[in-house]
Amino acid sequence: MAEEHVQSLARGLAVIRAFDAASPELTLSEVARKTGLTRAAARRFLLTLAGLGYVRTDGRLFSLSPRVLELGYAYLSSLSLPEVALPHLERLVSEVHESASVSVLDDTDIVYVARVPTARIMRVTIAIGTRFPAYCTSMGRVLLAGLPPEELDAYLARADLERLTPHTTTSPVALRAALDRVRTQGWAMVDQELEEGLRSIAAPIRDRGGRVVAAVNISSHASRTTLESARRDLLPPLLATAARIEADLRATGGASRAEPGSP
Repeated sequence: MAEEHVQSLARGLAVIRAFDAASPELTLSEVARKTGLTRAAARRFLLTLAGLGYVRTDGRLFSLSPRVLELGYAYLSSLSLPEVALPHLERLVSEVHESASVSVLDDTDIVYVARVPTARIMRVTIAIGTRFPAYCTSMGRVLLAGLPPEELDAYLARADLERLTPHTTTSPVALRAALDRVRTQGWAMVDQELEEGLRSIAAPIRDRGGRVVAAVNISSHASRTTLESARRDLLPPLLATAARIEADLRATGGASRAEPGSP
């Protein structure tokens, strides 16, 4: 590998990395000092980058130009929904200390495409590709609420609203009313409808056109999270996470690669 190392490329990238939030503008001497290059070498790299449009200068101070975003965009634009969502889920879990997931709708089920667990709170182990009925899950409610009316009608015509716990909503009328509430408030809370003891709260993830393409949730055990504490403590960071994922998806186009079965 050593013989394939292009030293000039490595040095040019080091010059770009010398600029950061704490040092948005640098003199030639400062760039040389931060990169370990000689002043002459630093000057050549800076002028080359300036000629390519990645660096701008007033003759004394140098700074990065917006064109450097192109370097990251090629990577970001190749990311799928799970890849975009995962770092945001990790941040969310570290904040709330509960498991968080992202899923998409596939026929009558939700399919998990990204997940960061904490303590196990379900009898069933959840992994990428795990499926649950949409009607009795918080992410499913969010995804169903985002369907056009004709698609929701078709879903209700073919879905088997089985009673999984004493709390499960099995009436199409009651489910429609629950989905109306989700649509109005912008999030869904499901209390022990999929499994006894499991509470979850979910928010939609929308694409550039405002279409709901996925859902993100936080799940917790009922013994440690009340409905009120979920609204107070979990909902705000959940909505913030959904907004950050949406922003990244809109920049990358990653939502188009969120197909179930291809996480």
